[in-house]
Amino acid sequence: MMSQAASSDRTTDAPTGHGAETAQLDAIIGALRTVHDPEIPVNIFDLGLIYQIAEQEPGRILIQMTLTAPNCPVAGSLPGTVQQAVETVDGVDSCQVDLVWDPPWTPERMSEEAKLTLGMF
Repeated sequence: MMSQAASSDRTTDAPTGHGAETAQLDAIIGALRTVHDPEIPVNIFDLGLIYQIAEQEPGRILIQMTLTAPNCPVAGSLPGTVQQAVETVDGVDSCQVDLVWDPPWTPERMSEEAKLTLGMF
């Protein structure tokens, strides 16, 4: 389904979707686009907070994500919201969400749509 990141993991770099089974990846990205940082009117996918979507085995998804800042007020709750959203996707039995800080998030990670929404052009 997704390109090999490790011998048993199937993975995709979140913004590009290279090597992913299109239907499931599209559904996961769609679910991620329903999740918003409450302080920013842009979904977390277009904001560039999702670093990796990996299927570790059929039905088991790993999401690596970051936050706009380590002291973000939703650091405790946002990963759980992401987990719940991804677990609504058909074929996903469980989702683990790991917060990562490398590389640090920058506004350059945002989609053009997100930049337009926030008036950054």
